[in-house]
Order: sequence, then structure tokens, then C-alpha cells
Amino acid sequence: MIRAILYRGVDGHITGYSAKGHSDYAEEGYDIVCAAVSILGATCANSLESVCGIIPEILENESGALHFRLPASLSPEAMHDAQVLFGFLHQGLKDVAEQFPQDVNLSIQDWRKK
Repeated sequence: MIRAILYRGVDGHITGYSAKGHSDYAEEGYDIVCAAVSILGATCANSLESVCGIIPEILENESGALHFRLPASLSPEAMHDAQVLFGFLHQGLKDVAEQFPQDVNLSIQDWRKK
């Protein structure tokens, strides 16, 4: 199962994303569920930089896992733009999770510093 998490900061804004695992919907190379979740996360991370000029902090990016978060300090305008992209990510992941509930678990969690 893919576990996808959107992290929410104390102000209610989504500030990070994590996805790990495999859906096992189909064999590797033919798994549309893994492909959908992967492209949604990668497009959000890439668009933060290429569209919004925000360079996300990539915490992990390897087979079966992607974790990134926003930089600590953003202008209100940049935060607004980031929230639009995270809204897109949330909606896409929600749609995939509803279509394939046995393969994708989506949650929103409060960000906790370690």
C-alpha cells in the first residue's frame, strides 16, 4: 500500500508531503496507481520551483519514496502559490485514493518538529 501524507503547519497551511510504499496494483512498469501517485508528487515538487520559484527541501527521493517540504520562511504571496499547488496535489491524491482505496492511504497530519 502507498501511504501518502500531507503535512499541515500550525497556521493550517500544507507545508510538506511524504509518500512511500508500493500499491502492488500491477507488476512493476504497469502499475497505474503507483504511476499516478508518483507523478502527482513529482509534479508538485517540480512546479513549486519552476512555476512558483520556491525551492522545496527534498528530504528523500528514491524508488518508492518521496518526501519534501517548503522552506521555513516564505512571503505571503509565495505561500499562497504553494497552497494552490498543494491543493492540486491533495485533490489528485484524494481522487486516486477514492478510486483505489485498497492501494492508497491518504492522510493529513500536523507537522511536528523532531
